[in-house]
Amino acid sequence: MGFFQTRFLVGVTGVIFNEQKEVLLFKHTYRSHAWSLPGGYLESGEHPRESLEREIKEESGLVVSIDDSLKTRTDRKFARLDLCYTGVLIGGEFTPSHEVSEYGFFALDKLPLLRKNQLFLIEQAVATL
Repeated sequence: MGFFQTRFLVGVTGVIFNEQKEVLLFKHTYRSHAWSLPGGYLESGEHPRESLEREIKEESGLVVSIDDSLKTRTDRKFARLDLCYTGVLIGGEFTPSHEVSEYGFFALDKLPLLRKNQLFLIEQAVATL
């Protein structure tokens, strides 16, 4: 069946809150908009929630709990499905990686420049609090 099915990427994105209801953002080393929500791609056999928790831990050293599904998005240009979840910080200590140089928790009125689709996800997540 794998020979006849279209291949596509499954991405995961997280809107992660701390106790003050501030949003976790990473400063990525490879994006044109340096600050963005954390995320990554599923590995074979991995559940999306586990994938997002793993990606955040690998890229930053932070430990999060992924709780609720927020939104599913598709990309018409590329064969990609993106699953967005909300979650909370549990702990860990930030360690920079080759993908993430900085992190921060930002109040909604103090967000750095973000892409519109990321602002939309943050607004959607805040509405569920």
